[in-house]
Amino acid sequence: MPEASAAALPLLPSSQAGSPATYAPRGRRRRRGWRRPRGLLAWGALVAFFFVMNWWMFSRLQDPAARPHFRLRRHPPRAPAAANASSLSTLEEVGGAGKGKRPHQVMLTRLLALAAHALAEAETRPEPKDLWKEPINATMWLPCSDKRTWEASEGTNGYIMISANGGINQQRVAICNAVTISRLLNATLVIPKFLYSNVWLDKSQFGDIYQEDYFINYLKSDIRIVKELPVELQSLDLEAIGSLRLRCRCNFHALRFVHKIQQTGALLVERLHGHRPHPSPLEDNLLGHFTRKSVLKGYKNDPTKYLAVHLRFEIDMVAYSLCYFGGGKDEEEELEIYRQIHFPALTELRKTTKLPSAASLRSEGKCPLAPEEAVLMLAAIGFKRNTNVYIAGAEIYGGRHRMAAISRLYPALVSKETLLSPAELEPFRNFSSQLAALDFIACAAADAFAMTDPGSQFSSLVQGYRMYYGGGDLPTVRPNKRRLASILLKNATMEWNEFESRVRKLIQQTKQVHERPVARSIFRHPRCLDCMCRTEN
Repeated sequence: MPEASAAALPLLPSSQAGSPATYAPRGRRRRRGWRRPRGLLAWGALVAFFFVMNWWMFSRLQDPAARPHFRLRRHPPRAPAAANASSLSTLEEVGGAGKGKRPHQVMLTRLLALAAHALAEAETRPEPKDLWKEPINATMWLPCSDKRTWEASEGTNGYIMISANGGINQQRVAICNAVTISRLLNATLVIPKFLYSNVWLDKSQFGDIYQEDYFINYLKSDIRIVKELPVELQSLDLEAIGSLRLRCRCNFHALRFVHKIQQTGALLVERLHGHRPHPSPLEDNLLGHFTRKSVLKGYKNDPTKYLAVHLRFEIDMVAYSLCYFGGGKDEEEELEIYRQIHFPALTELRKTTKLPSAASLRSEGKCPLAPEEAVLMLAAIGFKRNTNVYIAGAEIYGGRHRMAAISRLYPALVSKETLLSPAELEPFRNFSSQLAALDFIACAAADAFAMTDPGSQFSSLVQGYRMYYGGGDLPTVRPNKRRLASILLKNATMEWNEFESRVRKLIQQTKQVHERPVARSIFRHPRCLDCMCRTEN
């Protein structure tokens, strides 16, 4: 406020200060001198009052004591972050990361206050009609990759062994590619091995996540699969030895989670959805026979809708992006240490190559959306304050401090850690891929799914699964990050109605139904004649 008052003081050029035209008797000058500060003080007080009231309204709307608990929560919620530890950071700080550039004059704090006010007013208004629906022509595409027209492969041309790296999403894609290559080469596929990653820290193998026998039997008419090499070949020093329809069958039909993942996934879905007497085809595929009976004895509640959100804001994503998120010197040092350990090639590249600044990366939409940016998007497209929201993903960088904004605007916020008891989670602890499988189930089965990073492998697989099995009833919110960044960064005086309109238009354009674009991933875009069947409505 002192800066605002100072900026409002009119400065007269020195040439005018002593000019005859501005001269007045001493008494008159004194009276005018008193009037001017009084007017300025009144104006400054009015501006201060506006900001204080705006802050007060925001804090009252977000009062943790007034929050209704999500009725499906079985365990006490984590204590909310202190008010002075709020994550309402400003893009002004973020934009200032680029040396020599003026900071962007867009404050997330202001937009978040406007969002809170809008959500409070929206309680009595109906939701947008298409909020929980895909476009009408999405129903023209039906899953049919379970049908096959080709001859069986005998697998007589040797064996194919693969070692899949990365998390569950990269592993899943690698498996489907290996199945296709095995058929092309008429070779026998050995159940893939998963490499241990110093990022994921998960020792899970194929049989810990997927049903091996189901996988082998489902694809036996396509390729020959064995669990391990024949005994006579196992002693070989392997280190010294130097199709589109089929990928769909593998990804959407052959890969089924093991029973312990299906059973716990069914717990999540029922606690989120409530009891549904007629499970969807997607739930049948994800949960097997666990979806055909109530897995919670005596646990009855009415069906309800929920939104699943994948916040791709873990430390590895934040560090690799080279973006800045307002954490100052501590953030920069912490992320640089992480890069040196986990991304040494990137560290070396920065020494020899001039890379884009953090500010330019943000303006190009190449930075992951922070939770406070994601919540603005959700509020703008029409999700009400009482919407049940499931948060997927690993530990968010910045923890509860970074999650403060989204938990205040959407208090009915849950995750697998709050919906499942410690005993139910215990079999999956220290197995990040198995925990990711639970998130995959909860996100795929959600009434609406929102991603914050369209390039995420996890979000891509969930989106494809929902397209394949959704029948037009499982919409996905997929932002164009570059255009969203331009909306957030362009105008500090944008009113909420304009922000809301521009964001809704952006999201609406990404929800249009198209056949799979050329050379795009079949796992993300299954709507093509090699994977799905098209009907004319």
